[in-house]
Amino acid sequence: MALFSIKNLTFTYPDQGPTEHYSAQPALRDLSFDVEEGEFLVICGKSGCGKTTLLRHFKTALSPYGRREGEVLFRGEPLAEVGQRRQAASIGYVLQSPDNQLVTDKVWHELAFGLENLGTPQEVIRLRVAEMASFFGIEGWFDRDVEELSGGQKQLLNLASVMAMQPEVLVLDEPTSQLDPIAAGDFLSTLHKINRELGTAVVLIEHRLEEVFPMADRVLVLEEGRLPCLDTPARTGKLLAGRDLFAAMPAPMQIYEGCGGPGVCPLTVREGRRWLREVCDEAVREDGEPPREVCASSDRSASGRSAADQAGVRRGKRAAESARTPLIEAKEVWFRYEKELPDVIRDLSLMVYPGETFCLLGGNGAGKSTLLSLLSGIHRPTRGKIRLEGKTLDSFRKNGLFDGFLGVLPQNPQCLFVADTVEDDLSEMLSERKDLSREEKRERIRQVAERTQIGHLLKSHPYDLSGGEQQRAALAKVLLLEPRLILLDEPTKGLDGFYKRTLAEIFQELKEAGATIFLVSHDIEFCASYGDRCGMMFDGNIVTARPAREFFRGNSFYTTAANRMARDIFPDAVTAEDVVTAYRALQRGGEDGTHEE
Repeated sequence: MALFSIKNLTFTYPDQGPTEHYSAQPALRDLSFDVEEGEFLVICGKSGCGKTTLLRHFKTALSPYGRREGEVLFRGEPLAEVGQRRQAASIGYVLQSPDNQLVTDKVWHELAFGLENLGTPQEVIRLRVAEMASFFGIEGWFDRDVEELSGGQKQLLNLASVMAMQPEVLVLDEPTSQLDPIAAGDFLSTLHKINRELGTAVVLIEHRLEEVFPMADRVLVLEEGRLPCLDTPARTGKLLAGRDLFAAMPAPMQIYEGCGGPGVCPLTVREGRRWLREVCDEAVREDGEPPREVCASSDRSASGRSAADQAGVRRGKRAAESARTPLIEAKEVWFRYEKELPDVIRDLSLMVYPGETFCLLGGNGAGKSTLLSLLSGIHRPTRGKIRLEGKTLDSFRKNGLFDGFLGVLPQNPQCLFVADTVEDDLSEMLSERKDLSREEKRERIRQVAERTQIGHLLKSHPYDLSGGEQQRAALAKVLLLEPRLILLDEPTKGLDGFYKRTLAEIFQELKEAGATIFLVSHDIEFCASYGDRCGMMFDGNIVTARPAREFFRGNSFYTTAANRMARDIFPDAVTAEDVVTAYRALQRGGEDGTHEE
């Protein structure tokens, strides 16, 4: 018997308005599928396609308000008839934001909280809590305050607390969206271990498909509320090749398709390395060129430029850069939140130049968001100076920073929403613009809505949107300010691979119009593909800042899947497109490598 059976499920949200009526466009459309015992099912699709809406139907306490047709069965029984106690024990749910799920002050109490509410005997609670603490390796912070934990630790604690109730299935909605790459990898590895060793079924929405595809038994793809594909990971990639959704597929699969799809499609970096070595060997044998060692050791790129030539170009770029006046200049900056607390920012110096996209990476708790708060004037440095366009923050008149100069997109987009509809929220940004007529304001809102692809959401309440849609609506508000400097904290959180390309196009348009973009991100693939320079923040300081291609080459964790896959053959390749270009050049008898810097 299937764990869950979804039969002809259609769901429609109510429209906004003085009287309740329903949208003509259902969020879910006639979905039918089963989730088997012990299965690892990954759900993916574009932002707003219905993923979270579907997941919330797996637990009645979280079911969205609206009109539903069809059935959701749990072990053959209508879910609505399954008691809340049984649902709480059998169906574990982990939310996207770890802070939204934590309810107690101490780690040990959080582990015991669910069991206490189920009325579990005290001796059983003690045993389960000890077992989970050992399994998850969290004994070292067993007695700590929950607020002292990092984002990754909080999410791991949420998972351990749910697992203490021994659920039959874990339902997770983008649980790693706020985690750095290392913490996210640890979390997903633990999830895989739970599925493999305990037999707990997993239903997971995740945008980090590089890591979860190899774990999955099947992949469910949603598109505008429909189910175009439910198959194994390898076959899913084949079915989506050439479609918009293929942009979200793991790099090994994208490289495989880009190279013409010879052999068996790889899913992991390890499989990708073996496959790429084989097809490159075959290419050089057919061409009569030297064997593969030449591919790996050549010091020239696909452009034919030698390593020495490339170094000269880089030196020239750095010299030209040093002659420019920085838009952002931080010099020997220190900051702590309270006098008794340790410094969060330590002797930090940084320059960001006009017209560039600067990406800041680093682990949770490194100080990235704190730095953004200093640059935006929310906090003041304890020591040191920050200058924007050569002026100190104190020299800007009140609210002058945000008067056509600075725009800020916070990590939580809901911080920007103040109205009952997206359209009213956007209108609020122009309410003080006396120089614009009503028609001009409407036109600006129409343009920015079209640019961010939220035109169909204007009558919706901002809190009814998906995570990715909220990101786009919040970005639209920021763009209405027409800022010359834009600070963004995790702007790709909740966005699918296809819309990330659209976001990159928006950034390029802004840069061509004279804007400078500074973003904090855990999204390595996005930063590698679209960043101009990247910096690494560690322990309150920026330990390095280099051109994006230099930054990502050769790292173990802070690099792309494409670079890990191809570094022994095409050492300069950073993105999937780089690897495909280098392979095609090799096929043509050209030299191995990748794009110019």
